[in-house]
Amino acid sequence: MLVAFNLRPALTSVGPLLIEIRAATGLSASGAALLTTLPVLCLGLACALGPMVVRRIGADAGVLLAILVVALGNGLRGLGGLALLYLGVCLAGVGIGLAGVLLPGLVKRDFAGRAGIMTGLYTMVLCLGAAAGAGLTVPLAEAGGGWPLALAAWSLPALAAALAWLPFVRAAPSGLSAGPARRPLWRDPLAWQVTGFMGLQSSLAYVIFGWLPAVLQDRGLSALEAGLVASILSIGQMPSALLVPALAARLRDQRGLVVGLILLCIASFAALVLGPVWAVMPIGILLGLSVGGLFGLGLTIIVLRAPDAAAAAGLSTLAQGVGYSLASLGPLGFGLAHDLSGGWFWPTLLFTGIALGSLVCGLGAGRAGYVGEPSSQRS
Repeated sequence: MLVAFNLRPALTSVGPLLIEIRAATGLSASGAALLTTLPVLCLGLACALGPMVVRRIGADAGVLLAILVVALGNGLRGLGGLALLYLGVCLAGVGIGLAGVLLPGLVKRDFAGRAGIMTGLYTMVLCLGAAAGAGLTVPLAEAGGGWPLALAAWSLPALAAALAWLPFVRAAPSGLSAGPARRPLWRDPLAWQVTGFMGLQSSLAYVIFGWLPAVLQDRGLSALEAGLVASILSIGQMPSALLVPALAARLRDQRGLVVGLILLCIASFAALVLGPVWAVMPIGILLGLSVGGLFGLGLTIIVLRAPDAAAAAGLSTLAQGVGYSLASLGPLGFGLAHDLSGGWFWPTLLFTGIALGSLVCGLGAGRAGYVGEPSSQRS
């Protein structure tokens, strides 16, 4: 749970300070889009390191390494200057990606009979970390030290998580690298459907983390108010992040959950960007419920579509590695659409297109069955 808490503040703490960072550094809108895209891209690329890390040091030691890299990246952001800011967000993304790809396999290994509730708890605390990053960073900046110190402060909870994880590091094999021979995942259509759903629904979340505070400030809210809305949104993720995985694990087929959550996400995001300003708080809660549910569902589907821990680790590597690399295009495209149009209508239309793509992939990924089995055996 402590590791999970630290897998989002590096991503959600930049958005509320984006206008201040641009004013202090002269960063362009395209540069800001790149700043919100790089950590997600590095997150996706780092997922490919998962199998190598498991073979060399084991999954448990791999998680410790990952959270230390997150702490280092967060700390570098506080040294000032754009170069170290970009380097810091990239390193934090690498650590987040490595930890994220290892944890589903550990859940399947250690909590095979309680995968739904454990994934829900992990996802709920992850959303709490996102809320903390969005809501506390501006007050930290205003308390003294400005945006560099506020961003660097998130290295402290990462170091605390590393200390807490240290006793669980094992020298023995992790139990994630073995498994019966089966068809390679990259040749399995179901694995690619899971990957598409994980990547596209994550892209929606990263657009929200990276750009929603700037959108709300452009609509007249202060930086503190916009950060508060983003924090409320992240808190709104917590109930669905806990309940949706537990419910999904009880169902043979998760397609109904996919449809309901995607439609709620589209409607609430459009209302938040284009609707009345006075309603941003309740709409933000609805958006949080949809995003939290989608993320928890994505992680749960990885576990449910895998027959054993080894398959879960492999599917997690594919779904999060390729998926997050795909997800990185969302914040970049959203920022470029705003840069070209000067408004938020076309970016919102792009957001809707990404959501519909996630819906199509989710309808395949939500069917009952396992990766590696013939499609005729899936319902």
